[in-house]
Amino acid sequence: MDAGGFQAQSDEEVHYETSDRVCLQSSASAELQPIATMGADLLPSWQKLARNAAEPNVFYEHWLLDPALKHFSTHSELSLFLFWAGVPHKSDLLGLLPVGPSRQFGRWPVPFVQNWTHHNSFLGTPLVRSGFENQFWTALFKELDAKNWPGFLHIRGLTVGGPLDQALRAVCARQKRRCDLVHSEARALLESDLDAESYYAETVRSKKRKELRRQSKRLAEMGDLKFSHYVDDADLSAWTDDFLALERQSWKGQEGSALDCSDDTRSFFSEALAGAARVGQLERHDLRLHGKPLAMLVNFQSAPGSFSFKTTFDDTYARFSPGVLLQLENLKILEQPHIDWMDSCAAEDHPMIDSLWSERRHIGRFSIELKGLSRTVMFRGVRLGEDLMAHLKKREIVDIAQVQT
Repeated sequence: MDAGGFQAQSDEEVHYETSDRVCLQSSASAELQPIATMGADLLPSWQKLARNAAEPNVFYEHWLLDPALKHFSTHSELSLFLFWAGVPHKSDLLGLLPVGPSRQFGRWPVPFVQNWTHHNSFLGTPLVRSGFENQFWTALFKELDAKNWPGFLHIRGLTVGGPLDQALRAVCARQKRRCDLVHSEARALLESDLDAESYYAETVRSKKRKELRRQSKRLAEMGDLKFSHYVDDADLSAWTDDFLALERQSWKGQEGSALDCSDDTRSFFSEALAGAARVGQLERHDLRLHGKPLAMLVNFQSAPGSFSFKTTFDDTYARFSPGVLLQLENLKILEQPHIDWMDSCAAEDHPMIDSLWSERRHIGRFSIELKGLSRTVMFRGVRLGEDLMAHLKKREIVDIAQVQT
């Protein structure tokens, strides 16, 4: 398969040396499959794709996307874009992205097409087989150009400067298709060759380390203080209930944003943890005093990456910084040989995690022009308005990909 088309390689030209080698049987193909028709037959191909993705994204893996689609708002035209090595459902899956039309672009009543995410989804990078990034975007654009959905394509939550971003820009440049980075933010990332102790000493100033030692000592003086770490489903249901209850009594519960504040988010969280445990991608940490949880943390792993999904702590013990103390335990992820990095999934400039993790991951939103006169006019009108608003509000978009070059 060449960089810009869909011609299949012969068996002798297959590049992969792992047990998950891709099998190209005939001309590659693409389809937009309605979410409502998604069946269990897709699961083996989906799992294989996730294991070999150019950029890991747990939020588009089946065990996390399924409960999200079940419990959060969707629409009848929402589809899975599937890019196959050959005949659909009879060949290797090379790419996957939930995508569909929307009618409201921010505050503007403008129709457009975008990848589907939700409030508890912190990354929108497509799942694409490593080595097929250019072909994926080429196939997606071809499918959307021919589709009767109005407007332009908006991709949110894409890792800026990553393989999918690089391929996106390359394909758009080759096709003379305008592609604009319209928003970016930098969030904490944990990535280092150091062990946990060395990283902590190098990253956190000595005064802060001294204060945390004092807080830990004072907390331990109150009784039986215990850190626990789980990578299985041991007592998962009870642990999940403890997490939900702890978060509900925090400021999130007071504001109505805790997971336990609605049936949908509560069920989504419980099913997501159970699904991650089934496939061996769940990691849990907690800190307890006399068995009572003071801080709890959920990570989702997708080697070589990991995602710090949710954390909560008991506000009544805030003077002891239990959430920070638990994050210090979480630094031990640096010593797991199959994990190279952890995404904090936190907001930009988060005061707690930014003080502990020194690396940053840039996440952006991209608007891409689709073919058709009305689409072009709409796209350029929206972009003109966005640029004007950015100028008036003096907003700057940091494009780390341009900085790196």
